[in-house]
Amino acid sequence: MSKFLEIRSKNKDICTLGECGGSITSILQYLLETKVVDGVLNIKKYDDIYDGVPVFITDPKEILETAGSLHCAPTMVADLISEYLDDKKLAVVVKPCDAMAINELVKRNRFNSENLFIIGLNCGGTLMPEPAQRMFELFYDLNPEDIIKEEIDKGQIIVLLKDGTEKGVKIDELEEKGWGRRENCQRCEVKIPRNTDIVCGNWGATEGWTFTEVISEKGVKLINDAVKDGFIESKTPSDKQIEIRAKLEKIMEKLADKFQKKQLNTEYPSIEKWDEYWNRCIECYGCRDVCPICWCNECEIERFFENESLTPPDPLTFQGVRLTHMSFSCINCGQCEDVCPVHIPLSKIYYKAQKNYRENTGYIAGITDELPPLYSPENE
Repeated sequence: MSKFLEIRSKNKDICTLGECGGSITSILQYLLETKVVDGVLNIKKYDDIYDGVPVFITDPKEILETAGSLHCAPTMVADLISEYLDDKKLAVVVKPCDAMAINELVKRNRFNSENLFIIGLNCGGTLMPEPAQRMFELFYDLNPEDIIKEEIDKGQIIVLLKDGTEKGVKIDELEEKGWGRRENCQRCEVKIPRNTDIVCGNWGATEGWTFTEVISEKGVKLINDAVKDGFIESKTPSDKQIEIRAKLEKIMEKLADKFQKKQLNTEYPSIEKWDEYWNRCIECYGCRDVCPICWCNECEIERFFENESLTPPDPLTFQGVRLTHMSFSCINCGQCEDVCPVHIPLSKIYYKAQKNYRENTGYIAGITDELPPLYSPENE
């Protein structure tokens, strides 16, 4: 039932602070001011643009703190809802991997989707904060502290400086040299998260407007009410704009397919290399703890070893148990790899396993509405 619109804020200050018309900021403000939701879960800048942190907001005035985009904020939010906000009526702004994680957790009865307004973002990828700063020094010849904004657009990573000037470098050039977007973002095939209520972005948009795909009945009502109450305005995009957006999505999907073949096939680690990686593992459980889908009330790994000594299991057994328990639900968010202190490419083996599971069962983690085949709900 998708419907295409262009929307923008009717507040001039929000238009200036926000991305492409500040529409999402105004929608969030509308939801809080009219008490449709108890709060908003979003990302805001903390010390600088490289320090994006999740924030739960209940005061409409504080919504302005979340205006604008932060690509150096690969934080997941689904597990925050599951752990701390499952009893709230909530609006949440999500990347595709966030939306997929929410889908998986809703199917596992971790929270009620009827309590959520899910606002999706078109996503070309995210950047790791520290590597991004080094990248700007090396390839842009800039002091990272002079950058006040960054954007991924038109095949470039573009930065805006304090003096008002911009500088961009092609993503292809950066990624050929091992920089640019996080590897899991490079191979991600979901660029527009349609398991949401609305999806917003600048692909195909008129300057100063947000191109919006309205997905659900809840999304239709949200947009109509926000327009009626004077928070946003809307118009219908042209057929040409719709075509441009679809073309950009296809380009990004083809690029993702190229990276999947590279990372999961031609350059995938050998068995000998995996042996080396497993020998690095210090069994810190960081990958388990950060995974947005890993939520069991009683950890399978700890239960498996409950009659053993207090010593953690050997790395291969530890990862083997996790793989059999979690790989079919891997949404390719890359969080496990991000936090690994010994740099094991964990997300590659998990995502490759999910791809194999998909080929054999048709189940796509985070997208398919049903639970995965052979799933056991005994821990719910």
